[in-house]
Amino acid sequence: MLVTTAEEFDRVATEALPELLDRATAQTRRFLRETGQWQEDVAHEKLALRWGYDLVERFLACGRSEVPCRPFLLLESLVTKYFSQPEPLCYHKDLLSPLGRFLDGLASRAVISRDALIALFYHFYGLGQGQVARLLGLGSVESQRVYKNFERWRRTGWQRTIEEIGLTDQDLQEIETQKQQHPDRLKGEAERLLLVVQTHYRKSEPQHFPCRSREEWADLFKEGYGLDYRIWHLAMCRNCLLEVHALRTDGTERRPAPQVDLHVRPLVKGRFLTLVLGETGGNNGNETGRRAQHLSGTSA
Repeated sequence: MLVTTAEEFDRVATEALPELLDRATAQTRRFLRETGQWQEDVAHEKLALRWGYDLVERFLACGRSEVPCRPFLLLESLVTKYFSQPEPLCYHKDLLSPLGRFLDGLASRAVISRDALIALFYHFYGLGQGQVARLLGLGSVESQRVYKNFERWRRTGWQRTIEEIGLTDQDLQEIETQKQQHPDRLKGEAERLLLVVQTHYRKSEPQHFPCRSREEWADLFKEGYGLDYRIWHLAMCRNCLLEVHALRTDGTERRPAPQVDLHVRPLVKGRFLTLVLGETGGNNGNETGRRAQHLSGTSA
């Protein structure tokens, strides 16, 4: 169910409160089991319930600022993000650098924000709006949503995320200077840290979002389904991104495979205008033209 206003979010959340609590409690119980902290007794059931209440309260506090969204998907994203947070003793020390904090912060925001998720394709690989739509095989409606995602991210999402991460302009300038003066070194470091970051945040994926073989990806595109799958997984998995790029080009185009090409600031409006006009058309890029599934339209 898609809600588009804060008032509608309040109404839906109030009506669905028991189900929301059940979902948050069930995910808490699952987390405790998977981490070896669960026992079948009243004490642990109460713990899961208290934790569930806390997570629903967090959801109600932040949900109004995330419209348009699908409340149940937003709750699941918030819960999985909460339980995927690294513990201090496990925290990768290299992620404490400006570069590490930037990569980690963007991926963390992308877990609950479609705008940030779409922006990962640009910030990590330098892919513009038209390139993203083409790679994902989006139709005209879905492609327009990508443009809106880029626009909202450019207008408010990026600045908000940078402030939440705690990065200063000096930190951003340091990364940009490293890219200018030592591009190969920065690229190598970014590739190494991306593997750490993407592996960590894919823990928040539903279990039915695993990596796929090229044949499985080909079937997914051929049958015209799995838009959620394409957007989420390819933004969070470089190996599958390269696989899908090879599949989508299939040797018919001389387009290099996406490489790590770090951009710390959002895409400048109009930068890829010529490319976009040349790549988008009336066809949706899916061979069968079937209507694709939709991802929750959470804002940045």
